[in-house]
Amino acid sequence: MSALILPSAIVPADYPQLSKLVWSRDPARPITSEEAFRLYEANWRHVDDGQLTPAESALIHALAKAHGNGRLLV
Repeated sequence: MSALILPSAIVPADYPQLSKLVWSRDPARPITSEEAFRLYEANWRHVDDGQLTPAESALIHALAKAHGNGRLLV
């Protein structure tokens, strides 16, 4: 897997599982990478990891590396 450079803002609508985690917000509104990391970590029980796209999986790994010392505590 190649390393993903995190964008300064992440649009949840671009990632199907992340889009589900922002159910109370506009998924087209960009969020920070730290906010995305926290959403995945706090709400992992709602993520269908069998439905992760390669791009979203790479994003999660990059978020964990950048904000979680390489781990997603779920």
